[in-house]
Amino acid sequence: MFSVVHDSEYILLRKDIHKFPELQFEEFRTASIVTEILTKLGYAVTTGVGGTGVVGLLDTGLPGDTIAFRADMDALPIKEENTFDHKSTNHGLMHACGHDGHTASLLCAAEALMKNKDRYKGKIKLIFQPAEEGGAGAKAMIEDGVLESPYVDAIFGYHNRPGFKQGYVFAKAGPAMGGNTAVSIKITGKGGHAAMPHLANDPVVAASTFVTLLQSVVSRKLSPLSSGVITVASIHGGDASNVIADTTEVKLSIRYDGEPTKHALLDGVRLALDSACNQFGCTSDLNVDVEVMALINDEASTNKVIDACKKYEVSDAIEKIDYMPTMGAEDFSFYLAERPGCYFFIGNGEESAYLHNAHYDFNDKNIKIAAKVYLSIAEQYLSKENTL
Repeated sequence: MFSVVHDSEYILLRKDIHKFPELQFEEFRTASIVTEILTKLGYAVTTGVGGTGVVGLLDTGLPGDTIAFRADMDALPIKEENTFDHKSTNHGLMHACGHDGHTASLLCAAEALMKNKDRYKGKIKLIFQPAEEGGAGAKAMIEDGVLESPYVDAIFGYHNRPGFKQGYVFAKAGPAMGGNTAVSIKITGKGGHAAMPHLANDPVVAASTFVTLLQSVVSRKLSPLSSGVITVASIHGGDASNVIADTTEVKLSIRYDGEPTKHALLDGVRLALDSACNQFGCTSDLNVDVEVMALINDEASTNKVIDACKKYEVSDAIEKIDYMPTMGAEDFSFYLAERPGCYFFIGNGEESAYLHNAHYDFNDKNIKIAAKVYLSIAEQYLSKENTL
């Protein structure tokens, strides 16, 4: 049976990372810590991948597959409201999604994997990624060749899930997280005096009509067997109460379970926009700012993860689920578009504050559980004895 190192030092490390959060592509301190630890453990380390990403390679010297494990490192522009000792010291920045815990988990696994190196054949690539939070860091690392040299045969990662029992390990084959298309729209009309609206083409009214029309896109343009949502996140038009503005800007977040749903929703958005603008004599420009595809787990890889977790009893609660647990987006989807793999989940606690909340904190009990999952996957794919 493989061994898992004691996780106490990685709990301290997680809290240290939490105290010093860094935004996307600015994870210099975190990347330096990761580099130092991987180097001491004996990994071949490559830095600056996809910007501030770090990659560690364990080569057993024996022929076999290459599997990859990924953790994200970036924080969010949120002012932390917690009062514990490891709260953020970087004003206005916070690890409100648990990336500090994901990084610590993979480093914990890194030590155990190296100690168990003689059990494996092939190679293990550890990917510490920047800019998951809207920066498409996964895409940047792929473009820098992270899935090549050596060629990655399968890739795995995880996210903690508030609202689920702590330590509950679960995964879903197929669509497991939503895609996200962030859209900026500029509606241009003709400004004028607030007392004489008949002489203007009011973009605020056009925008308001557009928002109203959007409310029927999901219910009437999307199959009830598909999952999608459109959120109007921002509207800005005008600065004075007696002036009709020339322009109004609208920002949308469009979430979906796959490419067909995305196209249906975008078509509905464009139709609603054209209709509203035509009614009030305005024009519009629509730009896609961020696009993260839906996360689609490979079925065979998902089955292997769940089977491995059960065989090695990584937790007292392990399950393959058949429902989509969140419409939140995750750029791990870029890896899964290139290679088979599985993105699994571990419950952060039923009482945990939710992700991107100023009171959130990662549950440190999950560091050891996540490390055990990674070790179980390594046994599944690379064991010399092929015991699974």
